[in-house]
Amino acid sequence: MGQYLFRLPDIGEGVAEAEIVAWHVKVGDHIKEDQPLLDVVTDKATVDMSSPVEGTVTALHGDVGAKAPVGSVLVEFDVAGQGQQPVAAREAKQDVAQNARAGEDAPAAKPIVAHNDNPPTASPATRRQATEWGIKLEEVKGSGPRGRILPEDLERHRARVKSGAKTDGKTRDEIEEIKVIGVRRQIADRMSQSKRQIPHFSYVEEVDVTELENLRADLNANRTDDQSKLTMLAFLMRAIVKLIPDFPNINAHYNDTDGVLKRYAAVHVGIATQTPNGLMVPVVRHAESRDIWDCARELLRVSQAARDGSARRDELLGSTITLTSLGPLGGIAATPIINYPEVAIIGPNKIVERPVIEGAFLTRRKIMNVSSSFDHRIVDGHDAARFIQQLKRLLEHPALIFLD
Repeated sequence: MGQYLFRLPDIGEGVAEAEIVAWHVKVGDHIKEDQPLLDVVTDKATVDMSSPVEGTVTALHGDVGAKAPVGSVLVEFDVAGQGQQPVAAREAKQDVAQNARAGEDAPAAKPIVAHNDNPPTASPATRRQATEWGIKLEEVKGSGPRGRILPEDLERHRARVKSGAKTDGKTRDEIEEIKVIGVRRQIADRMSQSKRQIPHFSYVEEVDVTELENLRADLNANRTDDQSKLTMLAFLMRAIVKLIPDFPNINAHYNDTDGVLKRYAAVHVGIATQTPNGLMVPVVRHAESRDIWDCARELLRVSQAARDGSARRDELLGSTITLTSLGPLGGIAATPIINYPEVAIIGPNKIVERPVIEGAFLTRRKIMNVSSSFDHRIVDGHDAARFIQQLKRLLEHPALIFLD
């Protein structure tokens, strides 16, 4: 018998570490090749790690919620043959290389014993949701193939638990502690980084979208079967694309460590999307090369992929400016947080009908506030206001969006 050490592989794009969010094996398990070992998350993308070998698990390293550096040992196996020999020399060499990348001595991970004797079958997204809701997958009946637990199974289980709650008039003093891990911790870290490092300048403007809504309704009523339904965000994307050449600093990333502003010719629009696992930002790439229908189709595709957990890593990275919308819950105004390292975020609020005086007459118009935030280090208040005023002009006169 030999020993095999499964290490966290280089996931790419400069990622130095990943967070462990679920274990699928325990010490003593005999594992087949390609069998799932654990799930890790980084930059809001979850990766399912599978075994490259067949063997018996002798040790696991890292608790759920712990962060493991690239190259660190996660699982130790006993395997047939010679395994990885000489293990000590290779391990020492890789540890030195990893510490050099990290710039500090990394503490050794503490071996643990996993507690999922017969882990149910479920996708990484479903496992994350169960963790955030405090649901044990062993208590959920799966309706998928071979008993696989689906998102709707979690919803049904959660509803049954809630409906079984009794009100007996007694006060409740219990305190539930939930460890923030996985995607939710990634969101918390990025939000904190954004507010800590970016001096936000927020600006809200009222926009009359009566004509735009009439145009949108007409286009949707006459669209073909292969055309996706147009939303307000599709028009906002096209309007932003039209304005970017005159406001290049707004479609940019700012590296405050190096003091470098990267202005992008391509417009990669991030779409802030609420999912069962928290806020994600899938990306509509090259909006500048898409027509209104293509924007709507791609927006629907990437948003749905984020919600059902099928979004690829490259679909969640690389946005140059972000749109965020609360839909019918949009309220009057908001102060959206910039998606670091971008320098701008735009958020439409809900549309309401209001009485408006036009000359000597009183009429009803559809009004929507547009909320926005800018990195005040890069975008001056005057330029931010001018950008939003130009955006207002395009939305109030939607024919201008389509003119060259």
